[in-house]
Amino acid sequence: MPESENECGDGNVHYGPWVWTAYRAYNELLREKIKKRFDTQEGPWMDKVADVLVDIVNARWEGGRKKEKEAEELFEKLEKLLEE
Repeated sequence: MPESENECGDGNVHYGPWVWTAYRAYNELLREKIKKRFDTQEGPWMDKVADVLVDIVNARWEGGRKKEKEAEELFEKLEKLLEE
């Protein structure tokens, strides 16, 4: 492998893979912390949205005119949640 492919940019050979591993770990940790914050702040709302989406899919699977009306009502409910 050419030396330039293994450098980290500061002239130190063989550190590149370790530095990129550290960056990936940092980003994964940050991603997990952000997910926790979203879950804490938005989790209850997201649970409601998820419930309505599952109901919409189930209503479409069951089909029929009655279910079309129900799906329409569910889409309205989803729209209201998304406006919150």
